[in-house]
Amino acid sequence: MEKEPVGKYTMPGIGFGTLGSVGDAGCALVGAALAEGYRYIDTSRFYGNEEAVGQAMAKSPVPRGDVWVTTKLLHPRTPPQPDLAFELDKSLRLLQTDYVDLLLIHWPNPAVSLEWALGEFARLRKQGKARTIGISNFPMALLRQALTIDPEIVANQVEYHPYLSQRPLLELMRERGLVLISHSPLARGKVLDDPVLREIASQRQLTVAQVVLRWLVQQDRVVAIPGVQTVEQLRENLKVLDVKLTADEMTAISGLARGMRIVNPPHGPAWDPE
Repeated sequence: MEKEPVGKYTMPGIGFGTLGSVGDAGCALVGAALAEGYRYIDTSRFYGNEEAVGQAMAKSPVPRGDVWVTTKLLHPRTPPQPDLAFELDKSLRLLQTDYVDLLLIHWPNPAVSLEWALGEFARLRKQGKARTIGISNFPMALLRQALTIDPEIVANQVEYHPYLSQRPLLELMRERGLVLISHSPLARGKVLDDPVLREIASQRQLTVAQVVLRWLVQQDRVVAIPGVQTVEQLRENLKVLDVKLTADEMTAISGLARGMRIVNPPHGPAWDPE
């Protein structure tokens, strides 16, 4: 599996984004993902499924050390979390593990001190409860601020797909050695009927989803975490690791950018101009 280096660790190039995968069905889907070969599971306290993810990992024969687990704290729509060590301990109990591979600030929040949050995260990293730390949904100005506070953050999870260019942000992240983790990589289905993508998919005997995911993971310092609803989708997504797009195909897909942002909640930051 393709991987991106993050400090002394390596992050799998494609993972399973578990938003919406809850309860017994979510547990079964995470278990299926591990059985199919996924080694990156992305969850969050806000998703309400850390327990389901933990149960799936506990049942799986895949060793914990072979799985990259990301979780997130500090979502603006969750209750205040003044004791992040306590909150991460809760996540670890639910996940049935002693550590997470990556702990992210879920969203920037003006009501929460970034210096305090990253300071607490750094302490958890030093304790080994989070091997690496990072941020999510941070535009360039806030990313620069975060890097000033802690130059050792390793990732920023943001919306990224063919309809939303993140070029300036990605260039900054590459310059600073961070990984861009693409959430909503299919623009919540908006890209699936695109004629350019459909033509490439037809020529390659791939699905449009596979073309888009390949476009993402083929880029330097980019990881994709698509969500799925079926085991078949899990299998189809992993097949992108066995193909490679041409330079012309990559350019054509990059040219589809039109500033379409799918995830834009009221608590979102001031986004970078497109």
